[in-house]
Amino acid sequence: MESGSRLKGKVAIVTGGASGIGAETAKVFAGHGAKVMVCDVNDALGNSIIEEINTSGGDATYRTLDVTNEGRWSDLVAETVELHDRIDVLTNIAGISGRDPQQNIQTTLTAGGLLEDQSLEKWNQIMEVNATGTFLGTKSVLAPMRDSGGGSVINISSICGIIGSFANTAYHASKGAVRIFSKSAAIQYAADGIRVNSIHPGFVDTPMTQPGHANPEVAQKRIEATPLGRFGTPRDIAMGCLYLASDEAAWITGTELVIDGGMTAN
Repeated sequence: MESGSRLKGKVAIVTGGASGIGAETAKVFAGHGAKVMVCDVNDALGNSIIEEINTSGGDATYRTLDVTNEGRWSDLVAETVELHDRIDVLTNIAGISGRDPQQNIQTTLTAGGLLEDQSLEKWNQIMEVNATGTFLGTKSVLAPMRDSGGGSVINISSICGIIGSFANTAYHASKGAVRIFSKSAAIQYAADGIRVNSIHPGFVDTPMTQPGHANPEVAQKRIEATPLGRFGTPRDIAMGCLYLASDEAAWITGTELVIDGGMTAN
């Protein structure tokens, strides 16, 4: 785990913290001095992440969190304040793609099926986790952040929240919602010193994207669309989270940080 002091004295909540971008963000935050509440629904992986962080000299606690459950958010925030007296950073990273979780290799260009095959149940599930989960998380930290004199909310959207593609239409809609929600919240709470920004990853190698990247045709098309010629890594995104969480980004709110290897520049 790298070490630094960019978040020294800060308390951070990281959702989706058991794997991928969330796990790397939790480790980077802890390495830069933050006390981190790592949250997920995969308890085994989540506990392994905090063990790694704490063994390396960091300060991390794991808690199970269903981001669609408002009561669990209330409990988490109350416990975080009880343990650490404050909340400075929230990273809403937990999300789903809509792909069949049993699918090891994506068989089509479109993850999760075409629009005409989309069920209302699956649409609602994707919107609930990706968009409503972000709303509930952001809402729950506003009061403690205000009490602490401000804070930073970082919402993980996607390039799919900016452009269209062959990806699941519900996924696009949910990530577009995260983008514009972040701008509105940023305006509403700027006077309280609470900054709200969204990050828009491109094609990143994570457990969520692994089935797509396991299909050579899908992988090739994605690489060809990325000028820097490689997939992103969780660390590429975590370093963007670190910047927005730090005081270096004190004058940044209501904007989107695109980290995509140049894909949207095409």
